[in-house]
Amino acid sequence: MLNAIGLESPDGLFMAIPEPIRINGINLPEGLSELAVSRLMSAYADENTVFKSVFRGAGAYRHYIPSIVKSVVGKEEFLTAYTPYQAEISQGILQSIFEFQTMICELTGMDAANASVYDGATAAAEGVAMCRDKMRDRALIAGTANPMTIQTVQTYAAGGEVLVVKEADGRVDLEALKKLLNGRSACLYIQQPNYYGLFEDMDAISEAVRAAGAKLVMGVHPIACAVMKTPGETGADVAVGEGQPLGLPLAFGGPYLGFMATTKAMVRRLPGRIAGETTDDGGRRAFVLTLQAREQHIRREKSLSNICSNQALCAMAASAYMAAMGRDGLIEAAEQCHSKAHYLRETICALPGFEPVHGGAFFNEFVTACPISAGMISDSLVKKGILGGLPLDEKRILWCATEMNTKAEMDALAQALSEVCS
Repeated sequence: MLNAIGLESPDGLFMAIPEPIRINGINLPEGLSELAVSRLMSAYADENTVFKSVFRGAGAYRHYIPSIVKSVVGKEEFLTAYTPYQAEISQGILQSIFEFQTMICELTGMDAANASVYDGATAAAEGVAMCRDKMRDRALIAGTANPMTIQTVQTYAAGGEVLVVKEADGRVDLEALKKLLNGRSACLYIQQPNYYGLFEDMDAISEAVRAAGAKLVMGVHPIACAVMKTPGETGADVAVGEGQPLGLPLAFGGPYLGFMATTKAMVRRLPGRIAGETTDDGGRRAFVLTLQAREQHIRREKSLSNICSNQALCAMAASAYMAAMGRDGLIEAAEQCHSKAHYLRETICALPGFEPVHGGAFFNEFVTACPISAGMISDSLVKKGILGGLPLDEKRILWCATEMNTKAEMDALAQALSEVCS
């Protein structure tokens, strides 16, 4: 196998993982008892740093998770469930998928949603693939999207062409977009709010995409959907996003959840599976897979995707979270993210040398310039027990605030920044 893919050793399979975080094995002496091994592994785990004060987002966010969420997803009948091909013995799982799809449709304003995909970046790439065909094989992606999402879309579309639309002052350059849109353009993928936390002018962008006959794939922050104009209201053809803010912990990077929704006109191009509601022969409410993993059943050359699974347990966590929060709870969380981010920016930018990089409306993230090295600031905050914003380069930091950040925390961050920079 290694020869077939051009590698000399199994180590090559893990080259995508940065070397500093790769473990080349755990030195376990032979003959240890279970208790001794448990103590040793606990000691290793204690080397992890878990921050109580977090001001970083960039795709993964710390939100409050109601205790009922863990109670629901911890039930063994859900933890041990497998793919629900046999509807007669899978009614519980099928109903949970159906409820998840319904809530995602309500959140995004779209007509249909699938059972989920692996993560937000995968959802973006699959959304782009839905829109491409032989005539329109060129995909556009906003340069203001998450860089890792851009890379994932480019990887999926390696056989086609992906053009990145440049940014202007933190938002998509509308004139540059119009110049790139033509008869070969299949779609535009854009985030709302974008990677810098800014709201894009979606009405103007949607109008430009429509005028070129292309599709609009809109990546959204699910909490922000509670207060902003939804993809359905914007005229998007496909809505995708990272579902981690919906009841999933940061968990050192996963597992996460990708959600996808679309219009009725494009529902048969939606990858993966869709659970539907029907009645059994006795007229009772029942659930089935109405459209399921076509990629497993049809000729490879006709498939639009190779996704054959979903994140059912993570999707159930998201459903439990949305049900527990309700409409008002989601709005409250979104409003707190918005207001606290604005307070945080005012507090930070009151310090000498810190200035906002972009103007205009933003949600829960923003970028500031800084008076000294951004990396130095980040390292110094870590020593104080604070996970600061993400350094974008030597002079810019991407900050984030959610409902979890208190005023005392934000004031303490400002004091720490003052000490570091002085």
